[in-house]
Amino acid sequence: MKRSTLLLAATGVMGAAMVFSAAAQTVKVTPLGGTDGEFCPQDRALVFEDPNGTRVLYDPGRTVAGADDPRLGKIDIILVSHMHGDHVGNAHAKAPNSGTCDKPDTSVSAMPNSLAVNIALAKKSKIVTGSDMPSFFAAKLKANGGDPANSMLARFGGSVTVNGVRIATVTAMHSNGLDPEYIGGDLGKAMKDAGIAGDVGLATGYVLRFSNGLVAYLSGDTGITADQEKVVRDLYQAKLAVMNIGDGFTTGPVEAAYVINELVKPASVIPSHANEVGTVNGKVRPGSKTEAFLKAVKVPAHIPLSGKTMEFDATGKCTSGC
Repeated sequence: MKRSTLLLAATGVMGAAMVFSAAAQTVKVTPLGGTDGEFCPQDRALVFEDPNGTRVLYDPGRTVAGADDPRLGKIDIILVSHMHGDHVGNAHAKAPNSGTCDKPDTSVSAMPNSLAVNIALAKKSKIVTGSDMPSFFAAKLKANGGDPANSMLARFGGSVTVNGVRIATVTAMHSNGLDPEYIGGDLGKAMKDAGIAGDVGLATGYVLRFSNGLVAYLSGDTGITADQEKVVRDLYQAKLAVMNIGDGFTTGPVEAAYVINELVKPASVIPSHANEVGTVNGKVRPGSKTEAFLKAVKVPAHIPLSGKTMEFDATGKCTSGC
């Protein structure tokens, strides 16, 4: 065999090995909820860790115990789906596990900054949002001595790549008013007295593409949309979904299962935003919305038990911790 042929063969083998190695790597997903080992009413926060070490905090909410919560570790990117307090963090627990699952501790106010801003300041994280939210976060960062350039825009139809993770925003049908307490002063008081909120644009969901090829859909708070099929499934081909199931404010368990079964069609789903005690002693509570979702959904569903890390491969299959 000629030397050139041997070199080509060796190069091909090395290339195939590199592709296999990347595909074999997993994305780690760790819920930061209110009670270790449980799925509780206020639980929203998830940390995604790319195989390259980049850590993404999604909707810190009220269960992350401040910027010095030891569970956070390094945070490179913060995603905020919308400005409601249970997602951006208007208040939070004083320490991990400081409340109970049915009565979460939200005794520490994060106003007027928000928990997301406080974490970004402490960790020097990028905050990636869509609509008109970036200008709000930039102003808050600047007012607190941070770098306003750390607030980054990814508007519908576009994307940004940070530390090897590609981030796109997608439609979420939900309100997104800014609490006047974030504004403060006479203007904030007048708005609060009038019962109106600030305008920071539309709520969003996210689609993330990790370095191992996994594509994940983070629904935010949303109803059923055609984009879940045409954009999330057909364009981005999401293989893992994080889907709100709480009803009343978002899709209920039956509607959420329809989104997963008929529109997104991922390989796996993580239910979120149940607004209930979803588990007791780590087991799904009978008669709960969480149980109703599990019964209705046709793909593997993995309950986000606080502190328990799950790992997903490029195809969206859970390989550990589920």
